[in-house]
Amino acid sequence: MPALAHLVLALAALIGTSTARAGEPTLVMSAEGGITRQWTAAALLSNSDTKDLTVDDVAYGRPMTYRAVPLLALLKDIGADRFDTLEARATDGFVTQIPLTLITAGARGGAVAWVAVEDPAHPWPTLPHVAASAGPFYLIWEHARQSNVRTEQWPYALAGLTFTESPVHRWPQLAAPADLPINAPARHGQDVFVTQCLPCHRLNGGGAGEMGPDLGQPMNVTQYLSEAGLRAIIRNPRAVRTWPSQQMVGFDQEALPEADLDAVVAYLQAVAKVGVK
Repeated sequence: MPALAHLVLALAALIGTSTARAGEPTLVMSAEGGITRQWTAAALLSNSDTKDLTVDDVAYGRPMTYRAVPLLALLKDIGADRFDTLEARATDGFVTQIPLTLITAGARGGAVAWVAVEDPAHPWPTLPHVAASAGPFYLIWEHARQSNVRTEQWPYALAGLTFTESPVHRWPQLAAPADLPINAPARHGQDVFVTQCLPCHRLNGGGAGEMGPDLGQPMNVTQYLSEAGLRAIIRNPRAVRTWPSQQMVGFDQEALPEADLDAVVAYLQAVAKVGVK
C-alpha cells in the first residue's frame, strides 16, 4: 500500500505539472500552409530582444510601460514572404487584419510594432469597460503616429498571429462596387471599414471577427437604421442602445475623423445597392 500510495502521489504531481504547463499563456504564430511557432510568456520575457517600453497606450488611454519584444524579431524564417497581411486574433473574437507593409515600415523609420508580455507576477491593470487586463499578450506600437496606426490595430488579449492574404482577396464581397469612380468616397470607406470595423463585424459573410453582428446580411445595416442613427451608434453606441454584453465603445473624432465616417457610410450604402455577392 505505501508503494501504491507513493505512485498515486507521483502521478498526481505529474498531472498537476502537465496541467500547469498546458495552461501557460502561449502566443502562436503561423503561415497558411507553412510552419508554426509558439512562445510561452516566460520564453518571451526572457528573450534577449525584450526590453521595457513606454507607449501612449490606446486601450488604457494613458502612457503605459511594458516588457515587450519587437514583432519583427519574431517574424524571422516564418515563411511570410508569400503573404501581405498579418491576421491578429484575440481570445474574445476580435480579429484585425494588419498590412505587413505597416509592420515592416518599422525598420525604415515608421511606427514599430512590439508584442507586450504580461508578467504573471506583476499583472497589468484592468482595462476600462472590460473586466480583464490587456494580457497575456498585446500588440503595441512605438511612435504610432508616424505611420498613422489606427486604434483597431492595437489588439490586446492576443492569442495568435497568422500570415495570410489581404482581406479583399480572401473575401471578394468586401470590395466596393467596381463601377464606382476611382475617387469615390466609398472606395476610401472600404479601406476604413477593413481597418476599423472588420475586426468585430463581418460584411455579407466576409471577415473573421466574432464580436459584433454581420453588417450586410441578412439585411444591410443602412436598410434598417437611418443614416443619423448609424452615425450615432458608430460615435457612441451606448447613447443609442445598451445590453448586458455590449462591448463596442465607439469611435471619437481622433479615432475616426468625420471624413472617414462619411466614407464608411458611403461604402455601406454602395454595398447595400448591389446586395450579397
